[in-house]
Amino acid sequence: MKTFTLGFTQKPAERFFRLLKQSGAKRIVDVRLNITGQLAGFSKRDDLVFFLRELCGMDYVHVPELAPTASILDAYKKHKGEWRVYEQEFMNLMERRRIEQSVAKDVIEMGCLLCSEHKPHQCHRRLVVEYLRNKWGDLDAVHLI
Repeated sequence: MKTFTLGFTQKPAERFFRLLKQSGAKRIVDVRLNITGQLAGFSKRDDLVFFLRELCGMDYVHVPELAPTASILDAYKKHKGEWRVYEQEFMNLMERRRIEQSVAKDVIEMGCLLCSEHKPHQCHRRLVVEYLRNKWGDLDAVHLI
């Protein structure tokens, strides 16, 4: 099974949509907590749905159970928490949510997990992929940068 990940930060719309189109992904799997208040206009849900359909012929699905809680995110971002603490708390959250059972494999397969972080290294989209790979087995991820 193959999936992709992408963050919109530090990418102009042209690069963002070109990466998506060239990837072969079938849909955006939005794993963000906040889907309407982002700084980049093209990444707001309603605009994104339009651009994906018109520019890439792609579908869109928001999967909130793959997003961190506000308290976990705030502790890391607003209060400058440590990455290792965020990582552990988010992994525990996915375990409690049993995302391997609640999220359909066909949503993830050939989907592209969308988040805001430019690179996947310290981003929850990478953690989602690692968690699901551990639970499901055969899951390859291509991180679009």
